[in-house]
Amino acid sequence: MNIGIAKERAAGEQRIALGPESIAKLAKGGASVFVERGAGAAAGFPDAVLEKAGASLETDAASLYAKSAIVLGVQPPTLDEIALLPEGSVLISSMPAATSGDLVKALAARKITAFALEKVPRITRAQSMDMLSSQSTVSGYKAVLIGASALPKFLPSLTTAAGSIPPARVFVLGAGVAGLQAIATARRLGAIVSAFDVRAAAAEQVMSLGATFVASDLVAADAETKGGYARAQGEEERERTLAAIGRHIVDQDLVITTALIPGRAAPVLITKTMVGSMRPGSVIVDLAAEAGGNCELTKPNETIRVGGVTIIGAVNLPATVPFHASQMLSRNVLTLLQHLIKENTLTIDLNDEITKAMVVTHDGVVV
Repeated sequence: MNIGIAKERAAGEQRIALGPESIAKLAKGGASVFVERGAGAAAGFPDAVLEKAGASLETDAASLYAKSAIVLGVQPPTLDEIALLPEGSVLISSMPAATSGDLVKALAARKITAFALEKVPRITRAQSMDMLSSQSTVSGYKAVLIGASALPKFLPSLTTAAGSIPPARVFVLGAGVAGLQAIATARRLGAIVSAFDVRAAAAEQVMSLGATFVASDLVAADAETKGGYARAQGEEERERTLAAIGRHIVDQDLVITTALIPGRAAPVLITKTMVGSMRPGSVIVDLAAEAGGNCELTKPNETIRVGGVTIIGAVNLPATVPFHASQMLSRNVLTLLQHLIKENTLTIDLNDEITKAMVVTHDGVVV
């Protein structure tokens, strides 16, 4: 079984889909792993390390693809890269809905079986394959560091010769994987942390991390989908949610938003009016920026100031912590490969609930 890992070409992407530990396990199992030179350098895995783990190095993407039955990537390939993929081969990468229209048609035209990493079903036996969870952990951690850096004050309480300094207040919207990691990180840095989520299970998780749960009366037993995400709210529910957030946000120094609904635009939880009510020097880090943003004023991949409030449209934060983000992603990908490859033979079983959920194109058809 030949597995290829090309260098990531998307702007700002520094991760690699498979690290040395996973390469070694695949090689020990009989697979041949080919890596384009320089593919792991930005993540802290130079060619020599990958080669020692068992990979064979290729000088360019074209020669790599020509040898690979399975191609691994972090970001989806470009149309030019798809043209280089062997017909009938397998592609495993992220496949965001916003950019996949033309790509999936091109993949289907070449009869490539494409797996979207972000479509792993949220079931027990697929937990170790869950790219969204592993990379959201990175995003939640880094969001706090970015926010703390942008704040004009300390996060922790300090007692100094110049007097005592009170801790900053951090408010996290959405208590999924990214939100819980943001809460834990802000707490470790000494902030007073509060959080909000509409899902019933979130309240206990938030409080277990030492944070205050805001507006517990708005939690709904039916607010969570089978996949573990929050469902879209009705108009009356949304108005009550916005009112509660609006009352709480006025005293917060750093706000981190993480609320996403799969397949839909991110819900707006911070309005222009709310931003105007915040104290000068406050910071918002919007992790939903790529999906439209939880803040009405967010601009993806931009940092703007509105009335003294800094709004950071965070994009692809895992790529800014490439070493550990790659390690975690690599374990997700390895587990998926072990699920698909038995006795060095690839099996595409569309009746399997994991495979069925993740396959985007197969045998010339957009699934």
